[in-house]
Amino acid sequence: MLGHVSRQRASVIANQRNFPEPIAVLAMGKVWRKSDVEKWIKEHRPELAAD
Repeated sequence: MLGHVSRQRASVIANQRNFPEPIAVLAMGKVWRKSDVEKWIKEHRPELAAD
């Protein structure tokens, strides 16, 4: 959903203050609500919203 970014870059994006809070933190990683991430993309990375 974040475009063609590395796992490291996705982690940096997800750790930004303005990124949605995860709804759960599991042993395998954080889990976000899809609608929250889509809203964030529309607001902060509109060039990806059409994808």
